[in-house]
Amino acid sequence: MKRICLCLIMITFLLNNHIKGQEAITITQCYELARANYPQIKQYGLIGQTEQYNLSNAAKGWLPQVAINAKASYQSDVTKLPFDSDMLSALIPRFTIPTLSKDQYQVTAEVSQTIWDGGIIQSSRELSRAQATAEREQLESDLYPLIDRVNQLYFGCLLQDELLLQNATLQKELQVNIDKIKAMIDNGIANQSDLESMQVELLNTRQREIELKASRTAYGQMLGVLINETPPLLAPPPNPLKGGLTAASHITPPSGGWGVERPELRALDAKNHLLDVQNKQITAGLMPRLGLFVQGGYGRPGLNMLKDSFEPFYIAGVRLSWNIGKFYTLNNDRRRIEINRQAIDMQRETFLFNTSLQVVQQNTEIQKMNELLNTDYEIVRLRESIKKAAEVKLENGVISVTDLIREIHAEDMAKQTAATHRIQQLMAIYNYMYTTNNQ
Repeated sequence: MKRICLCLIMITFLLNNHIKGQEAITITQCYELARANYPQIKQYGLIGQTEQYNLSNAAKGWLPQVAINAKASYQSDVTKLPFDSDMLSALIPRFTIPTLSKDQYQVTAEVSQTIWDGGIIQSSRELSRAQATAEREQLESDLYPLIDRVNQLYFGCLLQDELLLQNATLQKELQVNIDKIKAMIDNGIANQSDLESMQVELLNTRQREIELKASRTAYGQMLGVLINETPPLLAPPPNPLKGGLTAASHITPPSGGWGVERPELRALDAKNHLLDVQNKQITAGLMPRLGLFVQGGYGRPGLNMLKDSFEPFYIAGVRLSWNIGKFYTLNNDRRRIEINRQAIDMQRETFLFNTSLQVVQQNTEIQKMNELLNTDYEIVRLRESIKKAAEVKLENGVISVTDLIREIHAEDMAKQTAATHRIQQLMAIYNYMYTTNNQ
C-alpha cells in the first residue's frame, strides 16, 4: 500500500512539473500554427515554381530559333524554255535543252533571330508574373478563413475553462454548506433530508463538470488537429478595447470607405492587374515582327531551277511578318476583358456591402456585450450578498435548505452568465478584427 501511494505521489509530481514547464499558447501563435499546418500552404511553392518556368520559357523567345524541314513532291508540270528543242538542235549541233524532273526533293535548315517582336515576349513575362501574383493572392484569400476557425475553437476552449472554474467554485461552496448542515444535524437544527438535498446538488454539479470537461476536450482536440499541436494551456487573449479600440467609431462608414483590408480585396486587385496585362498582350499581338534568318538546304532542283540535279544552297536576309488577322478579333477581345473587369468590380461591391453589414452587426454585438457586462458585475455582487444572507438565515432556522439551494443556484447562474459574456465580448471583438483584418 505504501508503494502504491509513493508511486501516485511521484506521478502527480512529474505531471505537475510537466505542465508547469509548458507555456500557455496564445491566439496569435494558433493563427501561425494553423496556417503552417494547413495542407494548402504547400501551393505557394508550386506557384513559385510554375512562375519561374513560365518566365524562363518566355525569355527563350529571344534565343535563335532553328527549324528543319523536308519535302518530297510530284508536280503536273515544270518550268520550260519557250523554244523548240528540235529546231535548236538542228541549228546548234549537240545542244540540248534540259528538262526538269516532275518529282522534286528538298531538305532545309533555317535559323531565325528575332530583332523586334512588338513587345510580345515582354508582355508574356508580365503575364506570367501577374498570373502568379493573382494565384498567390487567391491562395491568401482561401487561407484567411483559418483565422475564423481558430477563433471559434479557441474561444470555445476558453469558455469551457471559465465554466469549469466556476463549477469548481460551486462544488467547494456546496461542500462547505454540507459540512455546516452536518453540524446543524448534530445540534438538532437540521434533518437528514436537508443534508441529502445539498448532497444531490453537489452530485448534479459534478455531473455538470463531466459534461464541461468532455466539451473542453472536444474543443481542445479539434484545435489541436487544426494547429498540429495539443495545447495544454491557452493564454487568454488581450482585450483590444482596453488598448484604445472603440466599437462605436466604426458604425458610420468614413468617407474613404470602411477601412477593410481583406485578402479577398487584394485578390480582386490582382485579377484586375492581370486583365491590364492581358490587354497589353493583345496590343503587342497586333504589332509586326522583324527578324534575321539564314536558310541552308539540299535538294533537286536547287536555287537554279534549270539545273535538274541535287545541289546545296543557302539564303540569308531580313524578314518582316505581320499577322493582320488579329484585327478581326480585336474588338471582341477588348470587350471580353471589359466584361471580366465589370464582373470583378461587382464582386468587390458585393463583398464590401456584405462586409459592411457584418461590421455594423459586430459593432452592435460589442456594444451589447459591454453593457451586459456592466450589469453582470452588479448582479453578481448582489447575488453574493443575498446568498450570504441566506446562509445566515439558514443557520438561524429562518429559511429552509431548499431556499438556500435556490440562492446558491441564482448566484452560480449570475457568475456563469458573467463569465460567458466576458468570453463572448472577446470573441465579438476578435470577430470584428477578423472581418476588418485589423489583427
